[in-house]
Amino acid sequence: MATIHIDGKDYDVDGADNLLQACLSLGLDVPYFCWHPALGSVGSCRQCAVKVYKDKDDTRGTLVMSCMTGIKDDAYISIDDAEAVEFRESVVEWLMSNHPHDCPVCAEGGHCHLQDMTVMTGHSRRRYRFTKRTHENQYLGPFIAHEMNRCIACYRCVRYYKDYAGGTDLGVYGAHDNVYFGRETDGVLESEFSGNLTEVCPTGVFTDQTHTDHYTRKWDLQFAPSICHGCAVGCNISPGERYGEVRRIENRYNGTVNHYFLCDRGRFGYGYVNRDDRPRQPWLLTEEGPKSLSLDTALDTAAARLRRVSRVIGIGSPRASLESNHALKLLVGEENFSTGIAADELERLQLMLSILQEGALPTPSLRDIEQFDAVVVLGEDLTQTAARVALAVRQVANNGAKAFAANQKIPGWHANAVNNVAQGRKYPVFLACVSETKLDDVARDTFHGTPDEIARVGFAIAHALDTEAPLAGGMEDHPWVEQVAEVLRHSKRPLIIAGESLASSAVIKSAANLARALKHIGKEEGGLSLICREANSLGLAMLDGQSLDWALKALTHRDADAAIVLENDLYQRAPTHRVDEALEATDTLIVLDHQRTATMTRADIAFPAASFAEGDGTLVNHEGRAQRFFQVYDPRYYRPEDMTHEGWRWLRALHATLEELPTDWNVLDDATRACAQDNPLLNGIIEAAPNAEFRIKGLKISRQPHRASGRTSMRANIDISEPRQPQDLDSPLSFSMEGYNGYQIPRSEVPFAWAPGWNSPQAWNRFQDEVGGHLKAGDPGVRLISATTDAQGYFTDIPNPFQLRYDRWQVVPLYHLFGSEAMTARARPIQERMPNAYVALGHDDVEALHLEPSAKVQVTIGRQQFNLPLRVSEHMRRGAVGLPIGIDGLSIDLAGRLAGLEQEVQA
Repeated sequence: MATIHIDGKDYDVDGADNLLQACLSLGLDVPYFCWHPALGSVGSCRQCAVKVYKDKDDTRGTLVMSCMTGIKDDAYISIDDAEAVEFRESVVEWLMSNHPHDCPVCAEGGHCHLQDMTVMTGHSRRRYRFTKRTHENQYLGPFIAHEMNRCIACYRCVRYYKDYAGGTDLGVYGAHDNVYFGRETDGVLESEFSGNLTEVCPTGVFTDQTHTDHYTRKWDLQFAPSICHGCAVGCNISPGERYGEVRRIENRYNGTVNHYFLCDRGRFGYGYVNRDDRPRQPWLLTEEGPKSLSLDTALDTAAARLRRVSRVIGIGSPRASLESNHALKLLVGEENFSTGIAADELERLQLMLSILQEGALPTPSLRDIEQFDAVVVLGEDLTQTAARVALAVRQVANNGAKAFAANQKIPGWHANAVNNVAQGRKYPVFLACVSETKLDDVARDTFHGTPDEIARVGFAIAHALDTEAPLAGGMEDHPWVEQVAEVLRHSKRPLIIAGESLASSAVIKSAANLARALKHIGKEEGGLSLICREANSLGLAMLDGQSLDWALKALTHRDADAAIVLENDLYQRAPTHRVDEALEATDTLIVLDHQRTATMTRADIAFPAASFAEGDGTLVNHEGRAQRFFQVYDPRYYRPEDMTHEGWRWLRALHATLEELPTDWNVLDDATRACAQDNPLLNGIIEAAPNAEFRIKGLKISRQPHRASGRTSMRANIDISEPRQPQDLDSPLSFSMEGYNGYQIPRSEVPFAWAPGWNSPQAWNRFQDEVGGHLKAGDPGVRLISATTDAQGYFTDIPNPFQLRYDRWQVVPLYHLFGSEAMTARARPIQERMPNAYVALGHDDVEALHLEPSAKVQVTIGRQQFNLPLRVSEHMRRGAVGLPIGIDGLSIDLAGRLAGLEQEVQA
């Protein structure tokens, strides 16, 4: 700590920060452009000038760039000095000399850091009267719009895209004073994190194209604190709504999870919420087709059907909230509840849960991952299965440069000095995967093989570290094993990452053994991270229930004659013929979903469930962190005939109708409390977002910025009289601009980033205990699993060596950020980035089968046959064939099976 004196006041600050970061952490307004908390300092914009004095008697002082100035104890600084103020105003004027006067039509208007800093510096008149420099814009794909004329050359974009996110197709080009930020040629930005450019850029050069397609100013959007449903990482998001339609998703800062960045699936995959074919009313399937029902009629009809059957099976979903799944479990009875997850996947999830509870090393948060100094990834293609974790692993590698620079007394925030002295040094990252990945460029070494081979490598490394661990025969002298083991022995904080994407319990067990071996050699500060497939996969494992296979078997064999399916498309989880057999044997099928899935089209009675935008609920991410998502808008305000409700509301109402009892869950807290009380492992979810103080004091947080306009015209097409705004009894939020803004009271449920003078995403500085740290009120969510007992012991069931066949190939699953997740794959911009289905083979197999690069391959797996174009993999081992899961009906149940291959014969 250090004490500094700023304009006559004394402050205690972190001596490791630069002066700009310290001032912002104190809540002082210092304008800046090129600096970013995650990117460090380069001093290129000159906007953050302040006056520094030699001592308290110095009256002249020296202008310095605060982002490039370290903190000294007993330093005297002035932000308000007249020379500093004039200098900062001049800098803005220079930067604006070629900037267009297009704020009224710019997509960043009202959301723009450049606007904020221009106002903050007092620059209000433009004296430049000459021809402005102009550029041609580029097409950068369906996610990002490009307007190069607005650039102020702060270099943030390329520093983020290339240095932080590892992208290779965006750069800076120039000659003389003509500097251009873009691609060599027009084309789609290839990085899975390109969307963060819209928030990293302080101007309107890179903007959200999906938002521009239905544009609304930030002050006219209604926001809510929410959680991304795209994968199991649980990134925090702020969805923005207007006229009953989600218009954009912004990053919501969480100092423990995603902090400043999202992946493109989470940012741009919201389009399924706005689909025109979504169910909006309950319906009954008749001979003439679906017939719409009123709310009461739908509940009465469903209850009457259920009274006539002998047994009802409830099928839940890992994309539905805990509250909805628990309501279904109570409705059908614990003995009749299925998680909606296939048996082998559910077994792996239960295995992962037991490892998290009883394993040797703790599970780190996403932010904690960046603090490790060595990483071993077993089986996961992280960029495609848990993209935000991949970005964190990339920072582990990059932090090797900061560690080296720190030994030379260079602070980590001094980006240019760190890069110059470190010369590309990285912390070691080792990848064991079935094929090439987007993290290969930061990997010290890679291993490619089948899932069983990857597991054997993990077991072998564990044995190399601790001879008590079982040995995978034949792997003793493998050079990759020895290399990884040697690095782990000398690391201080090693991290092991695995998951269930390869549909292999052996890979998960090998990761657990490796973690235990590290613990036994004194690496207590190490960590183990296990990745699930879906937003609430781990939550369903903690809720407990039977598998989907069990449910389908019970229905097929007529052990049950009715089923209730909650937010789950069974055709994406099991072979078509098995689902058809089960549903054809079912007398009554009731489906609740927010999408018109193949399963819903088979429903006898259907109920419109809420998506994340219209409902509240709780999810548990891969680390065991319970997080709450809140309703963004009430659809009935815009569509009075809309009967969309959360799944838990429908199910509890149906339960009350069936039992002829009054409805007892009136608000979300009731549903959450019931779920917590009935499931000991979930007892902590009540604290994920406590609301008691708001119920007592009547305090509310506004969902809309205080400048929101046009409210009285939103429903003018329905009724000229404006009704009362919807009342939210479920959360501490109000459906209006009335209420506190998030910065005014210490709450973690912040709907959007805004503070006086700060309209852009940089406003998150005002909500943090220190810039880049945690939220002042604490980060949202609560860990349900935190302690490790090391009670599990070593796993000993090591798979046998892979046996190469010459007439069959083992199917290994491949994943794509755009396409492998079912819901986001229904969004139009995501669909433009989805690949078509293909079959991946290594060079050796392509040559052995005499396939042409442009060939189509006939793939036969049991009763299923696919004709797919060939994609040659650089690293797929011989005897393995890769299929992209989730693309064109390729389901996870194909993983591990044997396939016959032959070139398709052209007619």
